[in-house]
Amino acid sequence: MKLLAPREGAAAEFARAGRPPEDLPWRQARFCALDLELTGLDQRKNDIIAIGAVPIEDGRVVLGDCMYTLVRTTKRSEHEAVLVHKLRVPDLVDAPPLDEAVDMVLEVLSGSVPVFHTAWVEQSFLGPLLRKRRVRLPAPADTEVLGRVWLRARDGHAPQGLSLEYLSSLLGQPVETPHHALGDALTTAKAFIALATHLDAPAPQTVGSLVATDARTQGPRRFGAG
Repeated sequence: MKLLAPREGAAAEFARAGRPPEDLPWRQARFCALDLELTGLDQRKNDIIAIGAVPIEDGRVVLGDCMYTLVRTTKRSEHEAVLVHKLRVPDLVDAPPLDEAVDMVLEVLSGSVPVFHTAWVEQSFLGPLLRKRRVRLPAPADTEVLGRVWLRARDGHAPQGLSLEYLSSLLGQPVETPHHALGDALTTAKAFIALATHLDAPAPQTVGSLVATDARTQGPRRFGAG
């Protein structure tokens, strides 16, 4: 695992790198699964306290380039949140501040399509932080959306909500350290590769076909549900 250091001009480099074209076959594109641990789910009053990222290249996880960091805050987690991620303010005293952590995200995500599970959560926190740096968070691939697409094609129906743990069980995959940012990012990366492979069989998949560009994952979730 590589712990990336923040770099001067991370936003400018991120902007220059762009993202893979929509018509590019998915195995030729670079994706990056990300997961956040939070003090709560409301981005207006809660903070990011941990970030995990797992790059995907050639349809494979690149473990050597994974990124994980805690994020310093003095804000206490909501009761439900701390029961899930087990992180308290004293655990974060020596962590990098948010600005440095965002630079790490920009570096690992540069030139990639982000992959989230239940994307609205990460989008609501990361989107405003990137806009402050005058860059935009690219439209992501969402494993919850892709999981429902796969299940509808396979079974003719899909549940309205699809947790990462349940999706992994349907895919026959083990869950990596749940509710740990790097563990959940790795679980999301593996689920994405499996889903893209399943969907690729009947119809070749591209960056554009795997990106969730609509709001099919709606509404606030409770901690422990994703």
